Amino acid sequence: MKKHCLRSWRLLAAAACLGAAALPLVSQSPSSQTFTESTDVVVVEVPVQVIRDGEPVRGLTAADFEIYEGRKKQPITGFEILDLTTVEEPAPGKPAAAPQRVPFTARRRFLLLFDMSFANAASHTKAREAAQRLLKSGLHPTDLAAVATYRASKGPQLILGFTSDRRQIEAALDQLGYVERAADPLQLVFAGDGGGGGGGGGGRTGGASGRRAEGDSASSGIGAAGNEWVDSLVASAEQAANESQQNSVTAFSRAIGEFAQRIGSVKGRKHVIFLSEGFDSQLMLGTQDDAEIQQMNEDAASGAIWKVNPDVRYGNTRISREVERMLEELRRADCVIQAVDIGGLRAYGAEEGVGKTPGQESLFMMADSTGGELIRNFNDLSTAMEQVLKRTSVTYVLSYQPEGLKHDGDYHKLRVELKNASRGTRVVYRPGYYAPKPFAQRSRLEKVLETAGQVVSGQEGGTIDASVLAAPFAAPGKAYVPVLVEVDGKSLLAGQTGQTSKGGTLPVEIYVYAMTPDGAVQDFFAKTIGLDLAKVEKALRGSGIKLYGDLRLPTGSYSLRILVRNGQTGASGLRVASLEVPAFSADRPVLLQPFFPEPTNRWLLVRETAEAPKDVPYPFMLQEQPYIPAALPVLQPRQEARMSLVGYHLKPGRLQADSLVLTADGKEIGPGEVRLLGRQGDAAGPDRLEASFRPPALQPGEYLLLVTLTDPAGGVETSTTSFVVASAAPGTGR
Repeated sequence: MKKHCLRSWRLLAAAACLGAAALPLVSQSPSSQTFTESTDVVVVEVPVQVIRDGEPVRGLTAADFEIYEGRKKQPITGFEILDLTTVEEPAPGKPAAAPQRVPFTARRRFLLLFDMSFANAASHTKAREAAQRLLKSGLHPTDLAAVATYRASKGPQLILGFTSDRRQIEAALDQLGYVERAADPLQLVFAGDGGGGGGGGGGRTGGASGRRAEGDSASSGIGAAGNEWVDSLVASAEQAANESQQNSVTAFSRAIGEFAQRIGSVKGRKHVIFLSEGFDSQLMLGTQDDAEIQQMNEDAASGAIWKVNPDVRYGNTRISREVERMLEELRRADCVIQAVDIGGLRAYGAEEGVGKTPGQESLFMMADSTGGELIRNFNDLSTAMEQVLKRTSVTYVLSYQPEGLKHDGDYHKLRVELKNASRGTRVVYRPGYYAPKPFAQRSRLEKVLETAGQVVSGQEGGTIDASVLAAPFAAPGKAYVPVLVEVDGKSLLAGQTGQTSKGGTLPVEIYVYAMTPDGAVQDFFAKTIGLDLAKVEKALRGSGIKLYGDLRLPTGSYSLRILVRNGQTGASGLRVASLEVPAFSADRPVLLQPFFPEPTNRWLLVRETAEAPKDVPYPFMLQEQPYIPAALPVLQPRQEARMSLVGYHLKPGRLQADSLVLTADGKEIGPGEVRLLGRQGDAAGPDRLEASFRPPALQPGEYLLLVTLTDPAGGVETSTTSFVVASAAPGTGR
């Protein structure tokens, strides 16, 4: 048996080698092409909140709003509403609200940004605990959250991208300061493997370098000239320390500004919960201490100019400019800073008492300048943010299509007005948007966030056509789920603009995620394939790529998100498929979807991993011979096709098979012809039924096949799959 399984897996490896000689793909009808969205059409979505007396305003329609890009009024082409009070929260033990049921752009996004430089280790612990409590009690199930850190040595680091998977967010918070990497390329799954590294960032560097206390440098053995020398030395040391702090703030401002540009590619408003002690605002504004100002004035009047530091007295204009640039980038990226003074958090939980920390003014400035709030001295973030969460519970999403938009990455200002707004009404909206820019000009983080957003949204679309087959098989522990992704070569190569004629390597990225109804990632795999176009372009245009990968999933319902991307042009296609993993351990009969074997040399076949699993036999077998099934079978009307049926716990004896053909939207057409040709199986494995299927006379297009098995006791099992009826092949007369 072991040799037989190994030989079966070797078939897949051998087929991967033969894939370069792929045969032409039978053309599919337009109805079978899932992804048809044009990349030239840009839809600008503008999330809007309307607040009156601190409460969200409900009941508005598209007719109540006006959108202006610059001075030009834009026609509103789309309108959606998300009211979190009407989205049913799950009962204990039941799945959360399905993320795809609400407008994706309207979903709230919270970025937990931990400052590991302008704070100390004790504050970090309190900040992490506060964030964990917010995660458990403050956020709605449809909310998305991400985790990031800032270190002076590394700048901002996105640890976990925007996700609704609370387990991943908890893992990222648990390992904060120890593990700062995601387990997958889209940063939706956190590698919480612990170990390594020290907790917390460097010591606080944002304190003021104020003037020395009176008399602290006096010495009875030093004369007047000596005092002047000591004063000059102390002043030089203070100036050096002050310049070091200024450099730290400058580096912080530039890094956060660049980070804001990157996360600006994420659709929707980003509430950045910035957990920090802040930096001393005197670095920008100068000292506000009256006694210190008077002493400096006296020193200047007496000629002791070296005692007067202009930056300490008046503030540093260079820092002010850098901070304002950072705030402008945050506003442009639709980022609202909700600043949390974790120095206050630390003081609240210690003997020091509650008091104003040196960095509160800078935190207030960041929050106030971006439309957020400063949260002082709160250990319970969910309570502190109660008003923020309430005000953002109702979101209107307005959409329009700008005309003649250049894909140059330029920023376009927006203005939203509410007609007949009553006094005291406030309209909160994104201040503008960045036009798309060529894929090659986007940063790695922008590409990751954009791709992850597509996967999390679950909104099918794109220009690359793909078909998917995923079927669960019983295995020790979790079910073994082989996933076959067929990528149409012509749509993959579209828009290559001369690159294909020169050959070269084309990177093709394929991401597969299995998500539970509440948006948690149960398992995933990702594969980047480098195609040598000089060798495979002809075969690629004739057929495409077929990727064989696998997932391990427990019993339950899943949404499979499959995204294919051309790594050169950025063109992509997202396919969503439902998957039900049954409880194989029970004695209830299970019938998997029908499988249609196809020639191994039809596609450029690629495996996700080089090694076959050691605990699972090759799943696709027919008459003890391995085969590779079609993800989307292509059949001819009235022509018999070989078919395989796989079941578990089927009753012994003679089985009766029937079939029904339906349209892609579920309307009955009529029966097809199914013949059972043989049955194999044993107590340790599944029943494998050899069969054939002959479709009725059908027009080209996509259809559903419903197969029914009836056992001698009258028990009935059904399963479905999609198939395509192709146009007549050239020269066959069919």
